[in-house]
Amino acid sequence: MFLKKGDPYLLIVGMTGVKMGDAFVQIGCAHGGRMAAVASKVGLSGRAAVIAPDETSAARARRAAEESGVLVEVEVAPPARLPLADAAFDLAVVDDTAGLFGTMRPESRVASIRELIRVLRAGGRVLVVGAVPRGGLGAVLSRTQNGPPFVASGDATKALEADGFKSVRTLAEREGLVFVEGIKPRG
Repeated sequence: MFLKKGDPYLLIVGMTGVKMGDAFVQIGCAHGGRMAAVASKVGLSGRAAVIAPDETSAARARRAAEESGVLVEVEVAPPARLPLADAAFDLAVVDDTAGLFGTMRPESRVASIRELIRVLRAGGRVLVVGAVPRGGLGAVLSRTQNGPPFVASGDATKALEADGFKSVRTLAEREGLVFVEGIKPRG
């Protein structure tokens, strides 16, 4: 009775700022429901695509799209070689919640970020979504040798700035997620 029940994807959709008619691509698919919620906002006049690093992620994206009734193009390809046309998208979302970018070798990460610049239109945005590190006892029990997650550590901000994105900033850290945004320069 006192529990707040609402749209579980309201935060992710709001953070992306996606709207009807936008062309949206997501790199990685650790959570199909979040991807489908964003894809549903572009409507029939827009375009939604997912580039999955493996068949498991691709199957997750296809299943979520089907369950949500949204049209999503799904392809399996490495983030460092996106099978997409130049300047074809308004928004790129990188789902790093499972460590897709964070576990890459530095040279692969640089190539992947350069691919994002290539596929975005001038003035297009990238939104990197990562998991917030756990606190308390959970942090001690789940500690890995890799250190803090790529996005939450500030490394995503540095990487986006180093490879050409402007106005890079952390938008929010809420509900266990952190959102970092960058803009492709217009000229």
